Amino acid sequence: MGVVRLTQFRDLMDDEFGSRAAALTRDHVFAELGDRTVEQALEAGIDPRKVWLAVCEVYDVPAARR
Repeated sequence: MGVVRLTQFRDLMDDEFGSRAAALTRDHVFAELGDRTVEQALEAGIDPRKVWLAVCEVYDVPAARR
């Protein structure tokens, strides 16, 4: 997967985590994102693809869905 737009990122999160997606983006602090939550990382301008890959790594999302 190449560039991930913010709307696509949100769709990926919803597809992978369902009703937990919102809480995960708001509450989980990722060391891989500089000790930020997903929302903080996106607000800081971190590329959504990098954020998605960090989430995938931590939550062991299979490579086929990354």
